[in-house]
Amino acid sequence: MSDYDVFLADCPARTTLEVVGHTWSVVVVVALGNGPLRYGELLDRIGGISNKMLTQTLARLRGNGLLTSADGWHELTGLGRSLLAPVRALAAWAEEHTGELLDARREGQDAQAVGSRGRAGAG
Repeated sequence: MSDYDVFLADCPARTTLEVVGHTWSVVVVVALGNGPLRYGELLDRIGGISNKMLTQTLARLRGNGLLTSADGWHELTGLGRSLLAPVRALAAWAEEHTGELLDARREGQDAQAVGSRGRAGAG
């Protein structure tokens, strides 16, 4: 059993969740899951990430012991590799359920718009 409880306000595990739950962290970890890559290869592999964001994400992961960088190569550490199964599962879940989430978001926005129009006309 762990000494940490994410439900406590000052729990350091919340910081860990923030690091590993960041969108770009998840994507970079998955991208490095098949082995080391150079910066340019990561940039090409990860659509939509800026140079600045990739640099910041690599620094964050490196600073938390999840990857190493040497001679232009970025590679997951043992700790980083231990994160692969959960983040791959999260990425797979996101890919499988994004359509449902987008539908629900649209329905919520449509309902909110109808409610706004109804309130505006009542008076």
